[in-house]
Amino acid sequence: MIATTRIEANGVAAKLLAAEAAIDAALAAVAGLTASVPAATQAANVGMHVGQEALMHAMESCQQLVKARTNIIRTHKALRDASGEIGLGHVMFNDMHCPPSAEAAPPARHLAVVAA
Repeated sequence: MIATTRIEANGVAAKLLAAEAAIDAALAAVAGLTASVPAATQAANVGMHVGQEALMHAMESCQQLVKARTNIIRTHKALRDASGEIGLGHVMFNDMHCPPSAEAAPPARHLAVVAA
């Protein structure tokens, strides 16, 4: 039974990580598009009104993607919590985006600047 649960959880985890990557890729692409509009109008030496509506729509898309990113982060946390409910709380499902607990972290090392 636990093996089946783990297999299903691995499938959900893989889809979650793929969704996170897709949202980040879309956000980066739309942010690049948004930044390119004013740069293009300056380079083309045209008025600020040219492309303004496109800029506003791109910016709104960017804002919606940031909201989607927030919601996928919340989804990730909720799934991590759910894994504990099904007896898999101790299992990390290829989750490299979550920081390790404080107990598992290596001791901090401090750098000293030495004057020559």
